[in-house]
Amino acid sequence: MTTITRRDAMLGALTSGSLLMAGGNAGAQQKPSELRVGIATFLSGSASVFGVPARQTAELLFEEINKAGGIGGVPVRAYFVDEAPGTDHLVGEYRRLVQNEGVQLIFAAISSGSCLACTPLSDEMRKTTLLWDCGTQRIFEEGRHPYAFRTQGYGGPEVLAPFLYLMKHKPDFRSIAVLNQDYAWGRDSWEMWKASMDAMKPGVRVVAEMYHRLGATDFSTEITRLLAARPDVILSTSWGGDLVTLVRQAAERRLFDRSLFVLPVAEASLQILGRTFPAGHIIGARGDHWNNHPKPKDPARLAKFVEMYRAKYNEYPIYPCHHMAQAISAMQAGYARAIAAKGGGWPNDAELADAFRGLTFDTPTSTITLREDGQGLEDQIVGVSHFTERFPFAVPKDMILFPAAMVATPVGQKSVEWMKGLKAEFLAQVPAPLAG
Repeated sequence: MTTITRRDAMLGALTSGSLLMAGGNAGAQQKPSELRVGIATFLSGSASVFGVPARQTAELLFEEINKAGGIGGVPVRAYFVDEAPGTDHLVGEYRRLVQNEGVQLIFAAISSGSCLACTPLSDEMRKTTLLWDCGTQRIFEEGRHPYAFRTQGYGGPEVLAPFLYLMKHKPDFRSIAVLNQDYAWGRDSWEMWKASMDAMKPGVRVVAEMYHRLGATDFSTEITRLLAARPDVILSTSWGGDLVTLVRQAAERRLFDRSLFVLPVAEASLQILGRTFPAGHIIGARGDHWNNHPKPKDPARLAKFVEMYRAKYNEYPIYPCHHMAQAISAMQAGYARAIAAKGGGWPNDAELADAFRGLTFDTPTSTITLREDGQGLEDQIVGVSHFTERFPFAVPKDMILFPAAMVATPVGQKSVEWMKGLKAEFLAQVPAPLAG
């Protein structure tokens, strides 16, 4: 998508699992009085259902970090920017944060359009930038960006894992329709899906290929077309308020009874939808961020994070919360590494960026490594929606955890071209469903 805006500069003492750094000049650096971090997220509009929980996570974690003494003894202060106004506004805000507010680190952003606009600025301004949520594969496949690092997965694995799950779950499907948002993420994700499908299951009929505007409120035309086409599978990588509206209107007209839906970004909308979201459809979480994860790396840490967030905001954290927490954990690990490499001194911008290259850090559910090209490797969990007594909304069962290295495009290759070369034998690498 292509939006961005800026919230009021929020100066709250925010410190939690990952902080931003100070100092953009080269040479010896004096320890700053505070570590200023600029954070771009959606604070208004339909996408704020993602962006506001992410901001809440940053506030919660930064407060924890500051209580524990900050980063390298330096308190953290966050400056929030609203993505909603668009990329031109966001580019201006990025420059303002660096030049006027003196931020030492930037988190950008939710929208793929936002990240495509901001990443070149990290090169120009030599400011370490953590791509904390956007999914476009193009950033690290179309150029080198030494100051940019994505602290989670990206569109390639987030599309390929649900496709592989479909191939295991319903291998006999013969027709498909797609209904995606009309911007970079929606079009890129379908291109990657189709490349994988044509390579591994040639001959599937595409009976409808539709794109809707961001913030759409009426899907009646699209649903009528899908009901008439009767595809075996309906794919939608739409998210946020758009997905909520689509699911509600499709459920009213019983479209879920006619076709199997594959929704790779469903997790963040399930709480809002409650029992409206039907059982029996394939759902993803852009990572392994499920509250009912059967085998998290650190169960106690996951439980603490979930309960801390619920106690503060009276809801479960969704995947943007986990992505924000991951960026904060990466920030903490990156600063620790940079400070240690300097014998306890405070790093300059180039030294901080060097510390993120090849960085490995733990999350409550797994371990993430930042490759030499800046791309994070994150495992993907996909499952089938169902209901339990524990949650008042749909969660996955029959979950398969796809290792990041299995579904990520190799360094130096482009996702679409790599996926075009996949063979049906690739399915043999898919792990068995997780127990529990």
